[in-house]
Amino acid sequence: MANARQGSIHLVRIAGIDLYLHWSWFLVAVYEIQSRKGSYSSVLWNIFEYLALFLIVLLHEFGHALACRQVGGTANRIMLWPLGGVAYVDPPQRPGATLWSIAAGPLVNVALFPILFGALFACRSMGLAQTMPDLYWLVRSVLIIDVSLLAFNILPVYPLDGGQILRSMLWFVLGRARSLMVATLLGFVGIAGFAILAVLQRSVWVAAICVFMVMNCWGGLRHARDLLRMSKLPRRQGFACPSCRTAPPRGDFWQCGLCGGTFDTFQTGAICPYCSARHDLTTCLDCGQQYPMGQWTGDPTASFHHFTQ
Repeated sequence: MANARQGSIHLVRIAGIDLYLHWSWFLVAVYEIQSRKGSYSSVLWNIFEYLALFLIVLLHEFGHALACRQVGGTANRIMLWPLGGVAYVDPPQRPGATLWSIAAGPLVNVALFPILFGALFACRSMGLAQTMPDLYWLVRSVLIIDVSLLAFNILPVYPLDGGQILRSMLWFVLGRARSLMVATLLGFVGIAGFAILAVLQRSVWVAAICVFMVMNCWGGLRHARDLLRMSKLPRRQGFACPSCRTAPPRGDFWQCGLCGGTFDTFQTGAICPYCSARHDLTTCLDCGQQYPMGQWTGDPTASFHHFTQ
């Protein structure tokens, strides 16, 4: 979903993070609650169970977002929809920062496990399985939901958290582009397994997950190819992106927002050679972050004649 606001409802803003709920969530909620009718003495308990799923997914996504901010990245939107949640995170393009931003989500589920297990143990010790069976089965179901979401998310299949964690770990060894290439190719293998499972179980939900994963894997593969082409370009020494520490490429890759001309901003000192417009921010072509030209040299007082050499 390119636009988190399209077809969604803005629920609340928490810690600077906007929470959106896709309209289809309500349709699926009604279907799921009705399909489990009879599991409890009242449908109200089914609603509590579905809301618990909503809360666990939300906490998982906040884990991603807050971890991303902790390492200096940007995270200001979370979208919840029938297949789960999406935290729109943009961590600094370094393997360690990306690894922590991704791993923090599953770690929330790990942290919830002893809490929910302790609650289930307490319910069993107090005999609630007999005296208050609805409450006992609700706690038990929520524990199963948490464990199931954790097990699913840590599968090493891109774009699941496990696949992105694998990619981040490979990044230390293979580099940014090749690690993404390997992760997406392995992701297609995992998707094939999910597709077989969808056919065997005749599951519409598993099939929908497969479609979502194929779209993300294909996008990741194309991005990996672009990164590989970018990595082969000659680099301008003496400069480095403050975020990803990558030297900028040589060539006319920057476009003037005023006249549309393309030029090498590091050769001209962030001044368009066609219309003389001065650009306050310079975009890193590798990670997409923007910084003043002076920060690329590590010396904010650097003079522009240095950039033209």
